[in-house]
Amino acid sequence: MATPFRIVFALYPRVTQLDFTGPYEVLARMPGAEVIVASTDGGELASEMGLSFARLTRLSDIAACDMIFVPGGPGQTDAMLDTRFMAEVTRLGRSARYVAAACTGSLILGAAGLLKGKRAGSHWAYRELLAAFGAVPDSARVVHDGGAFTGGGVTAGIDIALRIVADIAGAGTAKEIELMLEYAPEPPFGCGRPESAEPATVAAVRERFAAFAAERRSAIERLTGGANA
Repeated sequence: MATPFRIVFALYPRVTQLDFTGPYEVLARMPGAEVIVASTDGGELASEMGLSFARLTRLSDIAACDMIFVPGGPGQTDAMLDTRFMAEVTRLGRSARYVAAACTGSLILGAAGLLKGKRAGSHWAYRELLAAFGAVPDSARVVHDGGAFTGGGVTAGIDIALRIVADIAGAGTAKEIELMLEYAPEPPFGCGRPESAEPATVAAVRERFAAFAAERRSAIERLTGGANA
């Protein structure tokens, strides 16, 4: 691995903070990693729940990176329609060795043309939307296809990041980081995937996400002219 290995987290307003902070916690511990947190305008940015991040770098000030990582969140639709943000993601992603995303961040990678022909994952409620960008939706929690790492929603970002570390720095390093973080999840209800959740729980969550799903589908139709959306 060349050092420093530059990783850019591309943030936008109303990003889900765990989509960012979970993978950040892992990747920042990878030996030789240089992590840059950036947004379109730099400075301060508010996440989905109001938690703010400060002293962000402007994306346009970053010449290149080895990896670009895009988190998901309710602000993802607006970010996908933001031509300035998308231009920077596309520019950095095309020259990067790796592109990665957690949750619906993969829709941004797809809109940037970085997932065409690749298997890709996303939050289960929106995964099928990836097909509109020429990607092949995959239900795995972590999806690795060539230089692209994507996967499931929110908490899957930690798993994705550990798999990235294993690919770049070796499984031994990834195991050490997993132990450092004491990453040993024991979900109390075992319903974190729709396949293992009760039908009533799945229905309730789908109802809560219905507006987001419609908004995302509409935005993708605008971007693609309705093809495959």
